[in-house]
Amino acid sequence: MSTILDPKAVVVRYAEAVRDRDAQVVIDSFAEDATWLYPGSLPISRLWEGREAIVNDFLGSMGRHLDPTAPVVIELINAFADGEQVLAEWISATAANGAVYDNKCAGVFTVRDGKITSVTEYADTHHVAATLFAQD
Repeated sequence: MSTILDPKAVVVRYAEAVRDRDAQVVIDSFAEDATWLYPGSLPISRLWEGREAIVNDFLGSMGRHLDPTAPVVIELINAFADGEQVLAEWISATAANGAVYDNKCAGVFTVRDGKITSVTEYADTHHVAATLFAQD
Protein backbone atom coordinates (compact mmCIF):
# COMPACT_ATOMS: atom_id res chain seq x y z
CA MET A 1 0.00 0.00 0.00
CA SER A 2 1.27 3.45 -0.90
CA THR A 3 2.07 5.87 1.90
CA ILE A 4 2.77 8.70 -0.56
CA LEU A 5 -0.10 11.17 -0.42
CA ASP A 6 1.29 14.19 -2.30
CA PRO A 7 -0.43 14.08 -5.72
CA LYS A 8 2.66 15.13 -7.69
CA ALA A 9 4.83 12.57 -5.87
CA VAL A 10 2.26 9.84 -6.64
CA VAL A 11 2.37 10.64 -10.38
CA VAL A 12 6.18 10.85 -10.44
CA ARG A 13 6.39 7.50 -8.62
CA TYR A 14 3.95 5.97 -11.15
CA ALA A 15 5.98 7.27 -14.14
CA GLU A 16 9.20 5.94 -12.62
CA ALA A 17 7.54 2.55 -12.02
CA VAL A 18 6.49 2.37 -15.69
CA ARG A 19 10.03 3.25 -16.72
CA ASP A 20 11.49 0.65 -14.33
CA ARG A 21 8.89 -2.00 -15.25
CA ASP A 22 7.83 -2.24 -11.60
CA ALA A 23 4.42 -3.82 -12.12
CA GLN A 24 3.46 -3.87 -8.44
CA VAL A 25 4.02 -0.13 -8.00
CA VAL A 26 2.08 0.53 -11.22
CA ILE A 27 -0.85 -1.51 -9.88
CA ASP A 28 -0.64 0.09 -6.44
CA SER A 29 -0.66 3.57 -7.98
CA PHE A 30 -4.30 3.30 -9.05
CA ALA A 31 -7.52 3.38 -7.04
CA GLU A 32 -9.72 0.33 -7.56
CA ASP A 33 -12.31 2.41 -9.45
CA ALA A 34 -9.87 4.59 -11.43
CA THR A 35 -10.55 5.67 -15.00
CA TRP A 36 -8.23 6.44 -17.92
CA LEU A 37 -9.51 8.28 -20.97
CA TYR A 38 -7.52 7.87 -24.19
CA PRO A 39 -9.27 10.08 -26.76
CA GLY A 40 -9.23 9.52 -30.49
CA SER A 41 -10.14 6.77 -32.92
CA LEU A 42 -7.43 4.20 -32.22
CA PRO A 43 -8.19 0.65 -31.08
CA ILE A 44 -7.20 1.78 -27.57
CA SER A 45 -9.26 4.99 -27.64
CA ARG A 46 -11.99 4.84 -25.04
CA LEU A 47 -12.68 5.30 -21.35
CA TRP A 48 -10.97 2.51 -19.45
CA GLU A 49 -12.76 1.86 -16.16
CA GLY A 50 -11.26 0.17 -13.11
CA ARG A 51 -7.69 -0.55 -12.05
CA GLU A 52 -7.66 -4.03 -13.60
CA ALA A 53 -8.88 -2.76 -16.98
CA ILE A 54 -6.34 0.07 -16.95
CA VAL A 55 -3.36 -2.06 -15.92
CA ASN A 56 -4.18 -5.34 -17.67
CA ASP A 57 -6.25 -4.41 -20.70
CA PHE A 58 -5.05 -0.90 -21.60
CA LEU A 59 -1.44 -0.66 -20.44
CA GLY A 60 -0.90 -4.41 -20.70
CA SER A 61 -2.24 -4.66 -24.24
CA MET A 62 0.27 -2.13 -25.46
CA GLY A 63 3.05 -4.70 -24.97
CA ARG A 64 2.13 -6.53 -28.17
CA HIS A 65 2.74 -3.31 -30.10
CA LEU A 66 6.19 -2.72 -28.66
CA ASP A 67 9.48 -4.48 -29.34
CA PRO A 68 10.11 -6.59 -26.22
CA THR A 69 13.88 -6.54 -26.86
CA ALA A 70 14.06 -2.74 -26.87
CA PRO A 71 14.20 -0.84 -23.61
CA VAL A 72 11.12 1.07 -22.56
CA VAL A 73 12.06 4.70 -22.29
CA ILE A 74 9.75 6.92 -20.30
CA GLU A 75 11.16 10.31 -19.50
CA LEU A 76 9.05 12.54 -17.31
CA ILE A 77 9.68 16.06 -18.57
CA ASN A 78 7.43 18.05 -16.23
CA ALA A 79 4.84 17.56 -13.55
CA PHE A 80 2.76 20.45 -12.25
CA ALA A 81 0.32 20.09 -9.39
CA ASP A 82 -2.62 22.15 -8.23
CA GLY A 83 -4.38 20.42 -5.38
CA GLU A 84 -5.36 16.91 -6.41
CA GLN A 85 -4.77 17.60 -10.12
CA VAL A 86 -1.38 16.89 -11.72
CA LEU A 87 -0.41 17.72 -15.28
CA ALA A 88 2.43 15.46 -16.38
CA GLU A 89 4.38 15.64 -19.63
CA TRP A 90 6.52 12.72 -20.77
CA ILE A 91 8.37 11.32 -23.74
CA SER A 92 7.76 7.71 -24.62
CA ALA A 93 10.17 6.08 -27.03
CA THR A 94 10.91 2.52 -28.05
CA ALA A 95 11.18 0.51 -31.24
CA ALA A 96 7.84 -0.88 -32.41
CA ASN A 97 7.10 -2.92 -35.55
CA GLY A 98 10.51 -1.91 -36.90
CA ALA A 99 9.68 1.79 -36.60
CA VAL A 100 10.90 4.25 -34.00
CA TYR A 101 8.14 5.19 -31.60
CA ASP A 102 8.92 8.64 -30.24
CA ASN A 103 5.81 10.22 -28.81
CA LYS A 104 5.35 13.28 -26.66
CA CYS A 105 2.46 12.79 -24.24
CA ALA A 106 0.64 14.71 -21.55
CA GLY A 107 -1.84 13.55 -18.98
CA VAL A 108 -4.15 15.18 -16.50
CA PHE A 109 -4.08 12.99 -13.40
CA THR A 110 -6.42 13.26 -10.42
CA VAL A 111 -4.99 11.85 -7.20
CA ARG A 112 -6.97 11.28 -4.01
CA ASP A 113 -5.70 9.66 -0.83
CA GLY A 114 -2.42 8.69 -2.51
CA LYS A 115 -4.04 6.89 -5.46
CA ILE A 116 -4.58 7.90 -9.08
CA THR A 117 -8.35 8.10 -9.57
CA SER A 118 -8.49 9.39 -13.15
CA VAL A 119 -6.27 10.17 -16.11
CA THR A 120 -6.98 11.89 -19.39
CA GLU A 121 -4.07 11.32 -21.77
CA TYR A 122 -3.18 13.44 -24.77
CA ALA A 123 -0.75 12.23 -27.44
CA ASP A 124 -0.02 12.49 -31.14
CA THR A 125 -2.57 9.83 -32.13
CA HIS A 126 -1.52 10.07 -35.79
CA HIS A 127 2.00 9.02 -34.76
CA VAL A 128 0.60 6.25 -32.54
CA ALA A 129 -1.51 4.94 -35.43
CA ALA A 130 1.39 5.07 -37.91
CA THR A 131 3.94 3.35 -35.67
CA LEU A 132 2.03 1.07 -33.29
CA PHE A 133 -1.17 0.25 -35.15
CA ALA A 134 -0.06 0.31 -38.79
CA GLN A 135 -0.73 -3.44 -39.11
CA ASP A 136 -4.15 -3.36 -37.38
